[in-house]
Amino acid sequence: MKMAKVWIPFLLVILIVSACIGCSHVDKTNVEEVITNELNLLKNLDSDTVHKYVAYEELFPDVREKTDLSEEVQEVFSLFFRDFDYKILDIDVGQDKMSATASLKLSTIDTEALARDYDIMHLKDAILSAAVSSDKEADPDSLEARYLILNELLKTNEYKTVETDCTMELKNTGNDEEEWEIVRTYELENNLVGGLMTHLSDSDLLSPEETLTVYLETLKTMDLDQMSNYLGIESLLNTSDDAKSSIAAALVEQVHKNFDFKIKSSDVQSYSAAVETELTTFDSASILEAYQNELDEYLDSPDAVIDGAQKRYNRSLELLLKHIENNSATVTSTVTFHLINDGVSWKLTDESQSLGTGIFGNLVTTPEENSSDDYSEEGEAYEDSSYDDSSYDDSSYDDSSYDDSSYDEEYDSSYEE
Repeated sequence: MKMAKVWIPFLLVILIVSACIGCSHVDKTNVEEVITNELNLLKNLDSDTVHKYVAYEELFPDVREKTDLSEEVQEVFSLFFRDFDYKILDIDVGQDKMSATASLKLSTIDTEALARDYDIMHLKDAILSAAVSSDKEADPDSLEARYLILNELLKTNEYKTVETDCTMELKNTGNDEEEWEIVRTYELENNLVGGLMTHLSDSDLLSPEETLTVYLETLKTMDLDQMSNYLGIESLLNTSDDAKSSIAAALVEQVHKNFDFKIKSSDVQSYSAAVETELTTFDSASILEAYQNELDEYLDSPDAVIDGAQKRYNRSLELLLKHIENNSATVTSTVTFHLINDGVSWKLTDESQSLGTGIFGNLVTTPEENSSDDYSEEGEAYEDSSYDDSSYDDSSYDDSSYDDSSYDEEYDSSYEE
């Protein structure tokens, strides 16, 4: 009897503990089931579940527009989650059974690499868009354009898989029965996409040196119209007539053949940076010198007087084109580019002037018809001052200079004598 009295309390404790453990196990099972169901839908690329946790606007919160997105845009998350996986490490249910916390290990693609590729392509698109004068060009900052970049990257690039830790909060919304629901938070959304939201909003993801590299590499690919519009040097790449069009095309060809760069150093001070860069381009001074020598020789010849103003002007364009096409000389100089961080990304300041001067040097304009300005000895500007029509005044050859009145009667009478 005494033994029974001793064992009864002990057995009661065991039963109570077992009941508590059993309840806790049931609670954890319920929580785990909810998590598993939701994350399996992500693995199975269920679009409704994807949008439930990650809205299209969440990746690019700075875009204010509301628009219907194309099928390619809607495909982005399906491509993103195709390698998604997870593992539930631990579940902790609160004593009041109204809240729970789960620790997970998530497997996603390397979103930092994806975000870097995105920043590079987005900047390149923005540069090329600025180089197009037509308003028909798509806005590179639209939500559609941004997702199309992600779509292209996810389709064409292979990204490794990385693991990240994730904490998930759940709440019990049931009354009589447990009804667990995952609590949506920014942190959870960011974790489910492998931190992509954080990386895309990182204004320092691309360094000033990397940003400048995108500018210069993109410039190397520009055609005649793009380079003219972007650098703002229409006077140099003026295509108003066939002769100037040929000169402009020859200059762009020189850029494609000779332009190169090497970043030497950078100095970053808070939101500004100075990047010292070694630029190699065609030797514009050599072109101008050879051109001017031959032009002067022509202008000193009788042919220049006989040709007249228009032919002299045409001849000047022919000579300039010849020396541009025949040029093989290059020159290397050190240029310091300045960039600022506007809180979104690093951007090159005054890119048109600094890039235009760095690439084209002293050759900033082609000969202009009927120009009266003198040619700069330093070669800072090339204009058609060499063909000043005043030096070829046709009035000196006017018959009126031979006035018949000079043959007066006195002369005639003396002749008769």
